[in-house]
Amino acid sequence: MSGMAEVMLAVMPFSGHVAPMRAVARAFAAAGHRVRVYTGSAHADAFRADGAEPVLWERAPDFDENDLAPTFPRLRGRKGPRQMIVNVEDLFVRTGSAQCADLTASFDARPWDVLVADGLSLGAHLAAERTGTPRVTVALVPLATPSPGAPPPGLGLLPATSALGRLRDGALWAALSAVSRPIQHAFHEQRALAGLPPSALTFQEALYSRDLVCASGVEQLEYPRPQWPGRIVWVGELTDHAGSGIPDPAWWPESLADPRPVVHVTQGTQNVDPADLIRPTFAALGRQRVQLAVATGVRGNSGLPFPAPPNARVADLLPYDRLLPRIDVMVTNGGWGGVLAALHHGVPLVIAGGDLDKPEVAARVAWAGAGVNLRTGTPSPRTILRAWQRVSGEPAYRTVAQRIGEALRRHDGPREVVEHTEALLDSPH
Repeated sequence: MSGMAEVMLAVMPFSGHVAPMRAVARAFAAAGHRVRVYTGSAHADAFRADGAEPVLWERAPDFDENDLAPTFPRLRGRKGPRQMIVNVEDLFVRTGSAQCADLTASFDARPWDVLVADGLSLGAHLAAERTGTPRVTVALVPLATPSPGAPPPGLGLLPATSALGRLRDGALWAALSAVSRPIQHAFHEQRALAGLPPSALTFQEALYSRDLVCASGVEQLEYPRPQWPGRIVWVGELTDHAGSGIPDPAWWPESLADPRPVVHVTQGTQNVDPADLIRPTFAALGRQRVQLAVATGVRGNSGLPFPAPPNARVADLLPYDRLLPRIDVMVTNGGWGGVLAALHHGVPLVIAGGDLDKPEVAARVAWAGAGVNLRTGTPSPRTILRAWQRVSGEPAYRTVAQRIGEALRRHDGPREVVEHTEALLDSPH
């Protein structure tokens, strides 16, 4: 398109969402567009440094991603499927009308041309409908849009290949409909609070724009479907590979001099209890001839409540741009951004995906053949040891990871989001 567009980005205020959307914000700014970003106050300075104007969660509750319970009390002490249902209802759905109010106030002050939204931003769906403006969904996690031939999302199930499997999926869809009834009720309630009429859409359908979905990842990591709702394009990784900005830990020179292969262990940045994955990995690999490079996932906190084995080195966060080219295997909770970053470098994975989108990530990586799915977020040391032995010892995993890495490197995700959005704005509506 010619000329500058007013772009509003809506980003759920989680570090795992902010990092890829910062790359998107920089790409829009670099292309000459005027960018606002609706997100939490903790991330305002980062987006401002990227050349975007922050618009903060005000009517919507501005929460601390590392301590959700004070804002969302029902999440206190929850993990697994129970957490997922309550997490979706309280955090993602019941904040929707307040998000919409924040966004429409910004629109009234200065209208935008297009709303480019994190795929879990219900407020963006409501605000786009309220303002009558086009919306682009940026899917930061594996696609969970309901479609024919797919099992219910969130369970980490592979597509059915038999009549029995299709019966299974039918029964599971019925069960999901019953279990998610409070979520659907909350969704329709939020529509009414936002001043919108009743809709036949479900919450899951509403999260995906019919105008355009830019899906992170590549088709090699997505199950084939007989049809997709709306227009979906794969854009690879949402990173500009310009450097993470994370400093080297003090032990970095020691690690560089160590000839043993590096196994990276990460608990991710959400549900960061180190007892879930880091502790059993220490027990599994602490005596193996590897060096363990461990990230706690909590900025400013590199301490652990248990001792680390002699072959482990721990930091709060690690500079992936310099770490990943050196590692042999990643042991991870299955955060999508970290998984794609590892695969970009052809690194095979051991994935302990416990809840939220993590079981889906683990299932897709195992289905593609680039790693092992541990099928739990709290694996035993023996399970981790056996999976690491398979992934490090069987060349097929690395071969597939390298093939997916080649596909990822053919993309420039942030730039492609900008180009697809510009094409949407240029097309007749």
